[in-house]
Amino acid sequence: MKEKKLVLLAGSEETRRTLVDQLSEFIGTFVNIESFAVDEGIDRIISDRLILLSSYLIEEEVKPFIGENCQMITARRIVNFQSIDQLFTVPDGTDALYVNDFPETVNEAIASLKTLGVNHINLYPYFPGKKMVKNVDLAITPGEMNLVPGNVTKIIDIGPRLLDMTTIITVLERLGLLNEKQEEVSTRYIRTIIQLSRRLALATSEANQVSEHLKKVVDGVHDGILAVDSRGTVTVFNGILEKLLGFQATHVIGKKICDILTSRELCDFIMSGDEEEADEYFTVDYADVIVHRFTIDSDGTTVATFKNAVETIEMERKLRRELVKRGHYGKYTFDDIIGDNRQLIETKTIAQKLAKTHLTILIEGESGTGKELFASSIHNASPRHKGPFLAVNFSALPEDLVESELFGYEEGAFTGAKKGGRKGLFEQANGGTLFLDEIGDISLKVQARLLRVLQEKELLRIGGTSIIPVDVRVVAATNRNLLELIEKGEFREDLYHRLKVLFLHLPQLRRRKDDIESLIRFFMHQSGRMDVKIEPEVLQQLKRYQWYGNIRELKNTIDYMLAVCDDQVIRMKDIPNESFFQAKRLGQPNAGIEDGTPRGKEIAGTTIQEKEIVAVLSIIDGLEKEGQSISRIKVAEKSKETKLNFSEQQVRYRMDLLEERGLIEKSRGRVGSRTTEKGREFLSTIHI
Repeated sequence: MKEKKLVLLAGSEETRRTLVDQLSEFIGTFVNIESFAVDEGIDRIISDRLILLSSYLIEEEVKPFIGENCQMITARRIVNFQSIDQLFTVPDGTDALYVNDFPETVNEAIASLKTLGVNHINLYPYFPGKKMVKNVDLAITPGEMNLVPGNVTKIIDIGPRLLDMTTIITVLERLGLLNEKQEEVSTRYIRTIIQLSRRLALATSEANQVSEHLKKVVDGVHDGILAVDSRGTVTVFNGILEKLLGFQATHVIGKKICDILTSRELCDFIMSGDEEEADEYFTVDYADVIVHRFTIDSDGTTVATFKNAVETIEMERKLRRELVKRGHYGKYTFDDIIGDNRQLIETKTIAQKLAKTHLTILIEGESGTGKELFASSIHNASPRHKGPFLAVNFSALPEDLVESELFGYEEGAFTGAKKGGRKGLFEQANGGTLFLDEIGDISLKVQARLLRVLQEKELLRIGGTSIIPVDVRVVAATNRNLLELIEKGEFREDLYHRLKVLFLHLPQLRRRKDDIESLIRFFMHQSGRMDVKIEPEVLQQLKRYQWYGNIRELKNTIDYMLAVCDDQVIRMKDIPNESFFQAKRLGQPNAGIEDGTPRGKEIAGTTIQEKEIVAVLSIIDGLEKEGQSISRIKVAEKSKETKLNFSEQQVRYRMDLLEERGLIEKSRGRVGSRTTEKGREFLSTIHI
């Protein structure tokens, strides 16, 4: 028998491959199939062949390549049924775009899908040049991924359309093979349909098993669980909720939630449309419940969990008692921060706002300014206040213990390791807050591990092989200049930025001397010595000290005077001598110009670093007066005219310090950085 030949001409390479695969499956054993894609180019004139066109849309493009004695068949195409099973997982009533290259192919495909029984999806046609008639999250396309609008978040690619059976029969007829091969081809086609049916049946069986398993899990949870879709229809109603609300799940699922609940307030709470998680207390048919609501963004489902209020309150009391027993709780709140100084009030206000987030906070301040007091207060004002609060001071912890304390260890990890291993502070603080005090004192090795935990929200114990997820809010604190440590190579810059997502600077006591009297009264009350009087001149004298040890130094001083005073009166003679007080030290972190407060003095006695910072500020101010835009590169170039000769990186760190102190404002764009009013005022009071 003479070899039968067929030439397939398709528009795209993907369509060519798909149709060749289909033809090969049905007629490839007795027909020689040659194929070309218009997009890839046709390399010769085709003569004496039966030609199958994938679509009438390519007729004009292929005409130049059709030679003599050719017969042409234009294919009829149907949706790719081999990939159609993906569509049956889409929830009923979902809106979706059907995306293809031409209006005709889009409309044909939508009609074909409906014929095949895909009626549960609301399909909207989309092709190049068409305006969006509806904003939807899902697109269905036959391989035309590049045509899908950018705002669509989910795409189902069902692959190029296939040849329908009438086209294949027409091909057989033109090749003179219909009578001989139609039964064989029909058998192969039916086999393909049976395989698809088996796949769908298997997927349905697996879905049913998963559904049954999830139902057992949901029913086994101690809380009542309710889920409603975006239209308010109940989709999940577990056994515990049946007992709490007195409804059978079989009578509820599929109905509108607001037609079921007698409490209008509860219905409004569940269906509020607010994407933020929320908790509310309700009384439903004599049952007191705490309802937690959240939304699943991907499909608009709202989930509400119902807890028995009495049991929940008792459980929280037990947890709180356990945390207190272990010392894992925040001892202080913002009410414990004493003082009415304007700068302190502003700092408290900022801290209260930062507390509402789950982001990492870096607290900077000199020793004794109350960093742990603020950290504890932030925890107690945060959404994590019911969780543990743990603190670690790195300056008081030996270097060889830091890693095991933070990250824990497995049994046998090192000599002396506890049997069964030990949880680290990150694991113990899970669901709560971990306060890392004196963060500038940790080694580069520990910094690398800490950075990974902050980035990945997971850790590996020392000697362990299992990754442990952790949910911990980190509040770090330091009295050291971390930017200086970065320049020296002693602190990682990437860790610095990871810690300083949010930032809080605590004012020194010498900047808020108007609070000294109220602090003294508070410390006397703490000591139970409110009967002791303090002479006015003593108060005035204490206000003259600089208090480089800050509030801690003030408390020590008050304790001393209470111990040595006579007749329940603190007099001038009871003030300790000068050696008792902490003198200002060279290298005191951010000493002298820390907050940009004008001194009205020369700065010859300040540190080199401070001179450098003021020099950068002076350069910026000078460039600004010249009307130039200000960048790190320009400041570095200008510094070469002085003895300083800064690199661009050195300028960056000093500009960061100036910005923190409110002396400059940094911005991107043509203008660049600029000196603030505070910065200009400061420059007017000093000379280098």
